Amino acid sequence: MPHPIYPCLWFDGKAKEAAEFYCRVFPNSRITEETPVVVSFDLNGRKFIGLNGGPMFVPNEAVSFVIDCDTQEEIDYYWNSLTADGGEESMCGWLKDRFGIWWQVVPAILPQLMADPERSERVTAAFLQMRKFDLEKILSA
Repeated sequence: MPHPIYPCLWFDGKAKEAAEFYCRVFPNSRITEETPVVVSFDLNGRKFIGLNGGPMFVPNEAVSFVIDCDTQEEIDYYWNSLTADGGEESMCGWLKDRFGIWWQVVPAILPQLMADPERSERVTAAFLQMRKFDLEKILSA
């Protein structure tokens, strides 16, 4: 397969607005092509398509994009940026941005902590109480 797989995000007339927003939030990002129906953009080197498809389909939690963060500052930045202006917080690092797209803002070390049989239960108990991840609490669990 010579070309990578990439997501197409369905919007109700706001594909360009969403692409511009995401390009401001994520470093090394840009809109690469646009028509009235489709906007192509790269987020930190990953290709995305935004489609102005209309109101008949809306995103939901069944598909989300994971942002692995090394520091609390990164977690705070992405969480605050993506929930701004109408986004919604959920539990365990999940959030919905103002365009209805779901994201998981998580510590990059989480899989390693979850794989540790001595810490897994404590780590899980700690983050199940959180909306935005608190890295210090996760590490001390």
